Amino acid sequence: MVDHTSQVLELVREAGILRPRDLDAHQIPREYLTRLCHRGLLERTGRGLYVLADSEPTENQTLAEACKRLPNATVCLLSALQFHGLTTQAPFEVWMAIGGKDRRPTVDYPPLRIVRFSGDALTFGVQETTIQNVPVRMFSPAKTVADCFKYRNKIGLDVAIEALRDAWRQKRVTMDELLSAAKVCRVARIMRPYLESVT
Repeated sequence: MVDHTSQVLELVREAGILRPRDLDAHQIPREYLTRLCHRGLLERTGRGLYVLADSEPTENQTLAEACKRLPNATVCLLSALQFHGLTTQAPFEVWMAIGGKDRRPTVDYPPLRIVRFSGDALTFGVQETTIQNVPVRMFSPAKTVADCFKYRNKIGLDVAIEALRDAWRQKRVTMDELLSAAKVCRVARIMRPYLESVT
């Protein structure tokens, strides 16, 4: 007889965060998730998101949960700044970039802030990392700084300047990377005086 309990626990261990649809490929009934929650072996962190009950949540757990829900979106702006250690801001929403024609996601948890990017702005500077075994797409420090200048009316010019100074001081970016990202985001002219001030 197949031991679905062990299979589910192993899947959660491998995936970090499990969604009910992840069981379908293994032909495991979804009610095992509820059963394992009742037994205290799994914990439901949000609608359709399950982790091992004894797993310690990390500071980036909401990023992992957001990327589990939206695997094709890219972490951007304040959330990317926070991950890269380039801001004192602590956003309560996960900022995610999607394409201009992508369907807007309807997600109740974690709270998301969706920003639409298009063309090179959506693909340039995307780095792939892993948080709690979940693949995460995120913009590089240089691209994130340029995005902050592009969206300065949404997040504040002071946040963009702070991010630039921190990235430069921490040697997380080079001038060439910043200039390339500024061109892609069409903010080279706006960023120029600030770039001159940090060098």
